[in-house]
Amino acid sequence: MVSIGTAKCSSSPRSLPSNAFIGGRGSSVRSGNLDSRLRGYDGLSRRLQALILVTLAVILTAGCGFKMRGQASLPFETLYIPPGSSLAVELKRNIAAGTRTRLVDRQGDAQAVLGFNLETREKEILSFNTQGRVREYQLRYRVGFRVSDGKGRDYIPANEIVLTRDVSFNDAQVLAKESEEALLYRDMQSDMVQQILRQLAAVRLSSPGQ
Repeated sequence: MVSIGTAKCSSSPRSLPSNAFIGGRGSSVRSGNLDSRLRGYDGLSRRLQALILVTLAVILTAGCGFKMRGQASLPFETLYIPPGSSLAVELKRNIAAGTRTRLVDRQGDAQAVLGFNLETREKEILSFNTQGRVREYQLRYRVGFRVSDGKGRDYIPANEIVLTRDVSFNDAQVLAKESEEALLYRDMQSDMVQQILRQLAAVRLSSPGQ
């Protein structure tokens, strides 16, 4: 007689680790935490890269001796600029922030005196369209100034700087063009400040007036 054994199958489930998740809400929470961590690492990496690039740019800038816009080395220890126009205000702000020259409130206390004798804003038509209407015009910003020692000797004799910008015109965009014109004049004023600063930086105190 042949006996046939029967295999016993256990119906009790295998125990899972207490930190395991099977589908459902648990797995989505675990996945969300992982995604947030990865995003955090990615953001940190980008900030680190940006910091490295900025540091390299500063090192290269210093190594090349490059000076940022608005910075200049002026030969005067003290300078007097009469108050008045917005140009004078912006020029003073640039000198105070970007140079070692000290601005004084009285002309008699200054090593050099900068005076403006001209500041005009002009507009000239450049062309017309086929209907005879203005198609393009030019903005002109003209400034005259002189720099002296306050005793009759010139460091920079009376001279004039003229800046221009060409602007297209459209009758259907009058308000927009007026805003553009105002922005261009402000840009020309900032450019004028840099032009004046460059002339001041080029002065040689050993030979005033030349």
